[in-house]
Amino acid sequence: MTEPAGSFRIGVFAIIVHDGQVLLARRRDIGWWNLPGGGMERGETVDEALRREVREEIGIEIAIVRLVGVYSKPQKDEVVLTFLCYPAQGKPQVSAEISEVRYFAPHALPGRTLPKHRERIADAFLQQPEAIIRAQRTATQEDQREPETSD
Repeated sequence: MTEPAGSFRIGVFAIIVHDGQVLLARRRDIGWWNLPGGGMERGETVDEALRREVREEIGIEIAIVRLVGVYSKPQKDEVVLTFLCYPAQGKPQVSAEISEVRYFAPHALPGRTLPKHRERIADAFLQQPEAIIRAQRTATQEDQREPETSD
């Protein structure tokens, strides 16, 4: 078996729910709202990576409830694992990566929410007992097209 060229990335993201609302973080680099998370590092378990990313981005501890979905992003050689979580300790705050943190009703997300993250949030609220397996094939440029209504 031959190894594919380049590296393969595993991402972990948290859908943090409190009182029926979803926590989103506005990224400083692109100005779009997204779920807290990022790439796993060597030597980490999935839950360690998720907790680290959430701590780094928004400064809270989380309780991981369940896997929502496994999302293949073949155009980026990436697989993303997204988990339903609850805040366990701390108050969400801004960071070097995040300019704003707020809770939103799942049906009233801001216009500039990354489409892939919007889809993952919708999947979490389907309340399926099993994880969803979905391909997310759109390019980053497509995802960051301005929505028709702004927030």
